[in-house]
Amino acid sequence: MCLGRRIAPTTLDERTDKRIYQMFWLWFSVNFNILAFGTGSAGPAFFGLGLKTSLIVLLLVDLITCAVPAYFAIFGPKLGTRGMVQSRFSWGCVKLVFILERTLSDILYGAMIPSLLDVFSMQGFLILNCIIGGQALAAVSDRLNDTLGIVIIGVISLAVTFCGYKFLHWFESFAWVPSVISFPILIGLAGKHLNPSTLPSPGPISPTDVLSFASFVASSVISWCTLTPDYGVYHDSNASALKIFSYVYFGFLIPSIAWHMLGAAFAAAAPGIPSWNDAFDQGNNVGGLLEAVLSPAGGFGKFLLVLIALSTSCACAPTMYTFSTSLMAVGPFFSRVPRYVLVVISEAILLPLAIVGAKKFYSTLVDILSVIGYWSTAFAAIVLTEHFLFRKSFLNYNIANWDKASLLPPGIAAVLAFCGSFGIIVPSMKQTWYTGPIAEAGTGDIGVFTGGAVGVILYAGLRSVERRIWPRR
Repeated sequence: MCLGRRIAPTTLDERTDKRIYQMFWLWFSVNFNILAFGTGSAGPAFFGLGLKTSLIVLLLVDLITCAVPAYFAIFGPKLGTRGMVQSRFSWGCVKLVFILERTLSDILYGAMIPSLLDVFSMQGFLILNCIIGGQALAAVSDRLNDTLGIVIIGVISLAVTFCGYKFLHWFESFAWVPSVISFPILIGLAGKHLNPSTLPSPGPISPTDVLSFASFVASSVISWCTLTPDYGVYHDSNASALKIFSYVYFGFLIPSIAWHMLGAAFAAAAPGIPSWNDAFDQGNNVGGLLEAVLSPAGGFGKFLLVLIALSTSCACAPTMYTFSTSLMAVGPFFSRVPRYVLVVISEAILLPLAIVGAKKFYSTLVDILSVIGYWSTAFAAIVLTEHFLFRKSFLNYNIANWDKASLLPPGIAAVLAFCGSFGIIVPSMKQTWYTGPIAEAGTGDIGVFTGGAVGVILYAGLRSVERRIWPRR
């Protein structure tokens, strides 16, 4: 056995929960919060786009990219595997000897790469959610600041994660209610300021900025694909794949479109409204902007802002849970560590980094989500190419081999395709800290799109060669 039983696939006897609709409510709850608001507001606030352009980009990107995490969710019920365990059926493993506690263990080398990257990605999501939730709490009262707000959100998320998988599903089934109540009230209070004819005119719009914003939004959605399988591993394996896909797709699409577009609208209007603009702090305080919008409602508005802020724990809890399971998938040492210890480690890393990142929210948001999006897109391209081109059916996965290095793919094709993807991603990047030559030539940040395309092409060719050399793997 390569790893402990904590991340072992669930058996058919365990996959009996017929409440597939739970998947809709879980992902609806996770996405119906103000991180999506912050993502949408980046169009006008960070990329300099007008409202109309931002809304068109958001609609098109959301419609397309929500399909990626939705399809990955099918792997959970059908195979009983968490995302990083399922990846072994394409990334494989190279068998290495590792001495630990005077025993010999196997290290899953190929699959270690996405597992380790997923650990960092989950931590990045946690940082962003705690920043935006903490800022919203701090905006409620002068007695609170961003630091204290971040700590409160972090502690609540930790408490939910501690309660485990079943409690998390139960919690997410109703945790969306406060945000849904607050949403139409926000629109009602801000409605008179959202007339397109009265919005400040944006500067000249370049295709570079449009593509960069599209890439940024795509990153924020696609990157969920690494954890959507984790939350269906106890659901009915006989459920229709289309049914699972549909529940998860709309669980992502509806809240994403709603909060993305609201964020873009408020950010576009803010420069023309002094109170909003001051509270927005040049795009660095989303919580302040929401407080300014809700201020006409007085104490009730502050109460709503507290509910909106606390809703970020809906996204933090599953992210922190997956941090622990992905870390277990990295290697045998971590699989022996109790899950509660791993989530405490996550919390200890999260708080100081979120406190520092809150000082420059938008640059932190764009940098983290874009980098996560680069590798997640290449990862998704490899896993989906394996599934559609080579496996062609969920029945063609021998799940009993999940921890048997000699029976899994060697992983050479996946690792080389992944590295090759970054050969085009790096020159296609456009970040505050680096701009590649392709992006600099006028394309904008297209790393997500080029990386995904190259990943499919390279993996298809390399895996074909790999299967000829190792025909049964």
